[in-house]
Amino acid sequence: MRPHVATAMGVAVALVATLGACSENTGESATVDTGRQQTGVIATDPKDSLGPAPAVAGARAGGTVTVIRETPISHLDPQRTYSFVGLMVSPLFARFLTTWKDDGEGNLVLVGDLAETPGTDVNDDCKVWEFTIKDGVKFEDGRPVTAKEIGYGIARSFDPDLTGGPTYLQEWLADTPQYDTAWDFRANRNALPPGLSTPDEKTLRFEFAKPRCDLPFAVSLPTTAPLPPDRDTGINLGHAPFSSGPYRVSRYQAGVEVVLERNEHWDAATDPVRHQYPDRFVWTFGSTPDAAVNRVIADNGTDQSALSWDYVPASLVSRVAGDAGLRSRTVLSPTPSANQLLINNQRVTDLRVRQALNYAIDRQGLVKVLGGQHVAAPMSTLMPSATIGHQPYDAYPAGPNGDLDKARELLGGQTPELVLGAADSSAEQRQATQLKGNLERAGFRITIRNIPADAKLDEIKRKDNPWDLYLGSWAADWPSGASILPVLYDGRSIKATGNSNQAYFDDPAINAEFDRILALPPAEQAAEWAELDERIMREHAPVVPLYVDVAYLVHGSKVGGVFVSSVFGYPSFVNAHVKP
Repeated sequence: MRPHVATAMGVAVALVATLGACSENTGESATVDTGRQQTGVIATDPKDSLGPAPAVAGARAGGTVTVIRETPISHLDPQRTYSFVGLMVSPLFARFLTTWKDDGEGNLVLVGDLAETPGTDVNDDCKVWEFTIKDGVKFEDGRPVTAKEIGYGIARSFDPDLTGGPTYLQEWLADTPQYDTAWDFRANRNALPPGLSTPDEKTLRFEFAKPRCDLPFAVSLPTTAPLPPDRDTGINLGHAPFSSGPYRVSRYQAGVEVVLERNEHWDAATDPVRHQYPDRFVWTFGSTPDAAVNRVIADNGTDQSALSWDYVPASLVSRVAGDAGLRSRTVLSPTPSANQLLINNQRVTDLRVRQALNYAIDRQGLVKVLGGQHVAAPMSTLMPSATIGHQPYDAYPAGPNGDLDKARELLGGQTPELVLGAADSSAEQRQATQLKGNLERAGFRITIRNIPADAKLDEIKRKDNPWDLYLGSWAADWPSGASILPVLYDGRSIKATGNSNQAYFDDPAINAEFDRILALPPAEQAAEWAELDERIMREHAPVVPLYVDVAYLVHGSKVGGVFVSSVFGYPSFVNAHVKP
């Protein structure tokens, strides 16, 4: 979201938004709210960034929250964290320069976390930013967190041995995607990368060659977690991260269990979002989603204060949705994860064919195949509704099941033969089969070619891939068009491999619009992204928007305060507590 933060105190820069509802467990009948209007703001009054976080009604201290998950967390090193599970668990033991206040109903405020505010744009041009670090924030051994340790955390993200995390800060500071060749962390462990400095213990300064107006949002990611150099264990840090948050990792058993217990040196007065209600969080691994959900449904013993991390699987949706007694123990919300039928624009060059694909699509049928409204919600825009600035539109209105006649009209008697690349997983094969039948009724001839599921992402990121169509998804790192549209549709980013622009769409006029909007103040960007979203679809139809994932979670009867993050679409634990 490339924000331009006002420097005057007492100001909040408003960003009008249409955010998908983040529905907390209320006991009411579960429905998916996809049309509620909300507002996102960037807070610059230091009071908004102060703690303590407002008390959660009915919450008390004590107890253990257990999170059941099928697959292990790969590691807990903040600078290497980029998975949804990592992004949701890391705030329990790590703090970042900024963070999001999320009220559980989709309303967002970006506030200072380690910093007193979300940053100062020193010269009002987004090239020089300063963050003043709060007093009173401490590590788990009682040492104070200063700008030096935050700077070191960012510096170690340049280490090529510590890959996997976001690379925004590294690329922006180095002014090149090849950041690890521009500055060698291993040869400069006692220094900071060019452009990053700590004028004093309370000040962290960024200087960029180009405007980076979305820096306050980028520094909300775990890259900015602080670390003293003497506690850096390199690739092993993920086994025992050094805490600056309300909890510390007391046990890490790879592939089996992670236990977090209270950090006695965490000060609630410095923290605007987190609480420290449970005595501990226990993550256990190995149960399939079906087994985990069945355990939580049974609600026996310690599972009364347990949560199944994985969404309710399609095999159990009807059972959970049909049990009125479980409604108070479910959380249902659309997420920011958007799914598209990607069109390879290098191969499918006829605009009318791409438009016909959009008219032909049977979204309701696809949602049914996926498991129904508890699993997916149809979408017709490039940006999901959880994006600040989102405006609903349908460039190719065809009703819930598609307009086959309009598609045939656009094809003008042609029968385009298209190859649909599909992962060989059972879930994607079901989707591919539905899409094949749907599109062939509109006059297309579709051949499905299977791709090994574990190789699919790498394969469709190859510029010379051999498919005309393939399923893709995208979840932004912060809820702005800046982290969606340029990333996915800027043709200047296309390279031989590793492409995020997997539609291989390239239009000079649209590329110029990306540059223009990214240079605007944040209050102006939101509406511009929405307008550009619609323009891209109407003028070019580079993809077919399909659906957003829906989070459908079930928890034990003693779990309280869990809601779906409107930023990442997975359970947030900042308000979690154990009921009596």
